[in-house]
Amino acid sequence: MFVIPERCKECLFCIEFCPRQVLVKSPHINSKGYHYPMVAPGKENDCVHCQFCSLVCPEMAIYTEEVGA
Repeated sequence: MFVIPERCKECLFCIEFCPRQVLVKSPHINSKGYHYPMVAPGKENDCVHCQFCSLVCPEMAIYTEEVGA
């Protein structure tokens, strides 16, 4: 899961709708003053590349890439 912090406007859709609850709001802010998402501590391996976060993000600020086995 990859985030482009400067595109995020803190709508929190990615956090709210992640089926695996992988994301949380970062304590850091971008230059616009928005908290962007980050992977929750201990959930680093829980993303299953469903791409739902990228589908619900209106700013295209988040995407996933499948990791080879």
